Amino acid sequence: MTADPPKYRPLERFWPYAELPEQPTAAELAALDPDLYEALFGAQARPFSITLVFPALDVPGFAAALAIARAAAEFRETGAGDTLRYRARFWSSEAAKLRDLFQIVGSADATEVLIDDRPVPYARELWLPLVWFLIPR
Repeated sequence: MTADPPKYRPLERFWPYAELPEQPTAAELAALDPDLYEALFGAQARPFSITLVFPALDVPGFAAALAIARAAAEFRETGAGDTLRYRARFWSSEAAKLRDLFQIVGSADATEVLIDDRPVPYARELWLPLVWFLIPR
């Protein structure tokens, strides 16, 4: 030990504690993975849905695609920069909006089609054309 007094005196507390609410907010619950939500709160009855997940694309009409996506039953933006993804969920009653959005962003390989929040084989080739039959003529 040295006889010099210390130049720095640490605080009596270890670190500042964050003021966190006891219950999760609605935004936090919406951001949960569907499988985790089901494990925590049980299965939730909701209608059949198709979700399109796509990055920012350099295609004509992308502004219109974002407008359609924001008007979906559920819309969420996740990530930032190169990992930015837009997630739009459509119910079967919104088949026309889903088709309009898919015509703009569906040509990109980075666009994902999820059936009830899960990747399903042949979602683009089988499930989407089946949903197009729901569009009234």
